[in-house]
Amino acid sequence: MTLTLQIPRLETPRLILRAPEPADFEPLCAFLTDPVRAWGFGVEKDRPTAWRWFAANIGHWALRGYGYFTIELKETGTPCGISGIWEPEGWPEPEVGWVVYDGYEGKGIAFEAATRARDWAYTDLGLTTLTSNIVPGNARSVALAERMGAHYERTYHNPNMGEDMLYRHPGPAELGIETDNDGSPEAYA
Repeated sequence: MTLTLQIPRLETPRLILRAPEPADFEPLCAFLTDPVRAWGFGVEKDRPTAWRWFAANIGHWALRGYGYFTIELKETGTPCGISGIWEPEGWPEPEVGWVVYDGYEGKGIAFEAATRARDWAYTDLGLTTLTSNIVPGNARSVALAERMGAHYERTYHNPNMGEDMLYRHPGPAELGIETDNDGSPEAYA
């Protein structure tokens, strides 16, 4: 079996969401192995386990057709986080997720990237619903999910994170995205 990844390149006014590249491992590893920064996402104990997460994301793209993009600043080409659609085994349904690296918080990067990833999931993947799964106490992620129009739906047991709060995002129709009869989504004119 041959796996061919066709990860799209998405843009916003300030950002590029693109396929992970080998050089993206270092900033991601710094994030994943920092227990303070990564506690709400999932802390990895060392470089080898962080590498497994990095490789698992690429495998997720191959198996699901979506995953986490690297967020890159257009102006500098610097990787500043990850955002995308995530649904590993055990997740209740597809999730839009985000992380920004140290020094990039409070600049609207996560909102801009996650909104673009969500729109892509609705318009290109044809998904009809998305959630964000947030660890209790992660007030910044709750605020971002709510800013994106998501609302708290329920608490559930996440197989990796334990207790998680599920925030439901507005669907395509609520965001002005319509699906044709043939199933291909397109934005209203």
